Amino acid sequence: MKASLINYRQSPRKVRLVADLVRGQTVDEALRRLKFLTKRASSPLAKLIKSAAAGLPAEKRVPTDQLMIKSIAVDKGLVFKRFRAGARGQSSPLHKRTSRVRVELRTKNSK
Repeated sequence: MKASLINYRQSPRKVRLVADLVRGQTVDEALRRLKFLTKRASSPLAKLIKSAAAGLPAEKRVPTDQLMIKSIAVDKGLVFKRFRAGARGQSSPLHKRTSRVRVELRTKNSK
């Protein structure tokens, strides 16, 4: 039960704040927390967790209250390099950072 989000257009530092809140919790509890969180990354992470939970084959489905977040990792993705007008006719670099998020779920009773 794995899912990944690649090149999400927000810096990894900001996404890690949200990921740290839900690491090690059940899927139901994590989705409940993300629903009321006022960070921009909460909605894509909730969608990613739902996608990982739905990735089980139909004969092996378990209720979402029996699934836990085994690991959630936020890594650096592509960096878009742009330039902005600076002082005295020069240019200043802009780095538009992206994130890669990987989620892995497990059942409560397994290690």
